[in-house]
Amino acid sequence: MDVFSGENLTCIRGDRIVFANLNFSIEGGEVLHLQGPNGSGKSTLLRLMAGLINPFKGKLNWNGSEIQIQERDFCIYFHYVGHRDAIKNALTVEENLRFWSDLKSLGQNRYLIKKALDTFLLTNLSNLPARFLSAGQRKRLNLARLCTTQAPLWILDEPANSLDKESSEILDNLIKFHQKEGGILAIATHDILMPGSKTLNITDFSNSINSIDLDHE
Repeated sequence: MDVFSGENLTCIRGDRIVFANLNFSIEGGEVLHLQGPNGSGKSTLLRLMAGLINPFKGKLNWNGSEIQIQERDFCIYFHYVGHRDAIKNALTVEENLRFWSDLKSLGQNRYLIKKALDTFLLTNLSNLPARFLSAGQRKRLNLARLCTTQAPLWILDEPANSLDKESSEILDNLIKFHQKEGGILAIATHDILMPGSKTLNITDFSNSINSIDLDHE
């Protein structure tokens, strides 16, 4: 069973400690629901989980191996969907999905790409250059990445923002299926109910700048 964990994580941005001595552990079939007010550090922690930034102290582990050490290998095991649009406007909808599939696997899986198009109601738009998509269609395309490979870990930052009711239900069902199949989810959301999830309130790990030893180990 896959296990994703963080040990004594401390993150500093500028002269502010965003969080300190933060610990978590989630395994297959579990959800870690990040909570806290806007600006508390939820997005920062998710970016750290995805390897986009490094902790000031502490470490992240995937199945017992430190992620900073095996960063390139770790990439194939997770999907990260954040606030920023990752779409390449010059590519078609389907070409974007193929591009993401290539990044996360050793080769494209045509079945999974078709599944991604079908699941997020993008089949009729598959040959359309992404620059012509509406805001809602772009959001669905960003989320369709989740279907392009069978990555066990999903890291999602407010994924339901700007989605209509139908698209929100699609995402909700997809998350439930991922969890049922033994997938792991780390998520910050105000729009999706997460019954039975583990909760982590970032404010529980906020500290003043003088409260921890700032000597980097």
